Amino acid sequence: MEPITAGLLVALASGTAGAAGEQIWASLRELVTRRGGPSGAEEPQVPAVPPSSEERAGRLAALLNERAAQDAGFAAALEIWRRRADAEVTAARPGDVTNSITGGRQQTVIQGRDFHGDFTFGAGSS
Repeated sequence: MEPITAGLLVALASGTAGAAGEQIWASLRELVTRRGGPSGAEEPQVPAVPPSSEERAGRLAALLNERAAQDAGFAAALEIWRRRADAEVTAARPGDVTNSITGGRQQTVIQGRDFHGDFTFGAGSS
């Protein structure tokens, strides 16, 4: 499972994902409440609205990640939530580019956005 980050929580707080972000936040509150926590562990208190400060978001993210480490079922549900939240936040920022390279060795890779003009790869001819 990828950890929940303060940045994701702050992005939801900033309204980046709009109404969808509000629904995603409500689903996190429901997930935490519904699943209950292991006895003796500090229970994450998910506020009614996402925390807008990096510090508060970081504390909440740490508690969510700690609980996920202790409860495999919660971890699986939280991973589904994180993917949905990431997708909504990413979709809300149409100018952003996300590149991912996987699987073995690559020869020539160029990552970027809005390329213009000609490209030539490989050795030039003499």
